[in-house]
Amino acid sequence: VTTTSFDSHSGEAVAMGERTPLALLNPAASARMAVGEAITNIAAADVVGIHQIRLSCNWMAAAGHPGEDAGLHDAVRAVGMELCPALGIAGPVGKDSMSLRAVWEEEGEARSVTAPLSLIVSAFAPVRDVRCTSTPQLRTDQGETKLLLIDLGGGRNRLGGSALAQVHRAVGSTPPDLEDPAALRRLVHAIGELRRSGRILAYHDRSDGGLFTTLVEMAFAGGTGLRIPLDELGSDPLPALFSE
Repeated sequence: VTTTSFDSHSGEAVAMGERTPLALLNPAASARMAVGEAITNIAAADVVGIHQIRLSCNWMAAAGHPGEDAGLHDAVRAVGMELCPALGIAGPVGKDSMSLRAVWEEEGEARSVTAPLSLIVSAFAPVRDVRCTSTPQLRTDQGETKLLLIDLGGGRNRLGGSALAQVHRAVGSTPPDLEDPAALRRLVHAIGELRRSGRILAYHDRSDGGLFTTLVEMAFAGGTGLRIPLDELGSDPLPALFSE
């Protein structure tokens, strides 16, 4: 978040989103989630509204490798023709790199490595007051406070492509996805209204590492411990704590 000038409180915000591991399971879901992460990140700033967010999309793929061209087509269609129109935002600029495959010979043996299809999203928006930007730092000077989980995943808690799966040397089968653009629009609006009324003291999106990582990062930033009831998160705490 930066100011427009040295003597003003208005400004602009930039945020990023990427969910590359999900492309190994579902390229379209990976692209939608990258846009979703960029938007939930930029919602930490006092943006005027979701309609003023603009996206820059950096597409990367191993063009010509089996399945990659079709995956890129599905991802571009999911973002450019479906998700962004449903959100009411535009992605007027971007770039691409279509050579994410390297081939070489080592000791007389042909070798190659192919990177997964990737979409890196940069989101930009004007900011009314940079002083109203929320951070993950939990406040210990405001009396008793509560942490609220806004679950855009609707309790599905899908672990495909998650950090938890990766540390077990797995990919999983079902990735998270952004099925309800209207809910994301309402979230950005609600966060803005609550921030302006002074009801929000800290903010963090749930992305890499899931809810558990979100909680400990907020605890580290605030220098405080947490008491978290898991009763309402289902019978199995692992998917609830580590889905992304």
